[in-house]
Amino acid sequence: MGLEDLKLCTICARAGSKGVKHKNLRLLAGKPLIAHSVEQARASGLFDAIAVSSDSNDILRAAQAAGADVMVRRPDKLATDKAPKLPAIRHCVLAAEKARAKTYGVVVDLDATSPLRLPSDIRAALKLLNGSKVEIVITGTPARRSPYFNLLEIGADGAPVLSKPPTRPIERRQDAPACFDMNASIYAWQRAALFDRASLFGPTTRLYVMPEERSIDIDSEIDFQFVEFLMTQRALRA
Repeated sequence: MGLEDLKLCTICARAGSKGVKHKNLRLLAGKPLIAHSVEQARASGLFDAIAVSSDSNDILRAAQAAGADVMVRRPDKLATDKAPKLPAIRHCVLAAEKARAKTYGVVVDLDATSPLRLPSDIRAALKLLNGSKVEIVITGTPARRSPYFNLLEIGADGAPVLSKPPTRPIERRQDAPACFDMNASIYAWQRAALFDRASLFGPTTRLYVMPEERSIDIDSEIDFQFVEFLMTQRALRA
């Protein structure tokens, strides 16, 4: 499959949130949080449709107002704190395909709580997906801590140990193998991989690296405040 295939963007946003109450509807830079991802998907110019999945009618209305094409009511069993996200994405894709009477060859999921990405990040991730034998693209950012140098675990004897002991001594973090934090911002699949693969990881997965300032995922009040500050700074520079 290539970039000429029909492409669907999914955005999954639950009503519940323990870290930041009602965060997907909370105003960020004057817009509901959910609106930022919808607008970024639209601005990328890549998608034949943008589908938003939620258990909240208020979130679906906000997404529609922001420009989403398909509103998918998520079943309660897929909207709990413990429900994994992948089944919700698959449900959203099937519902969108039924509503639009189309099959999408490429699916891109944007996490609603990662609003600092740029449309150019989405385009770059899709370009990487178009590479030879690439079926999945995930995004990440250079890790602040290295399992080879300063990321620890507690051993069976109670003593701290490096998570991944190196084969040779490493005196500076910069000399350790490059490591990355998944930032949960963008996931892209060839359709068959989305429905047939149980894991994101394998020989046909690639990583698109984003800078730290575009990789913050809102999971707490301080995250929200930090993202709001960065968005304000970005607007001042524009």
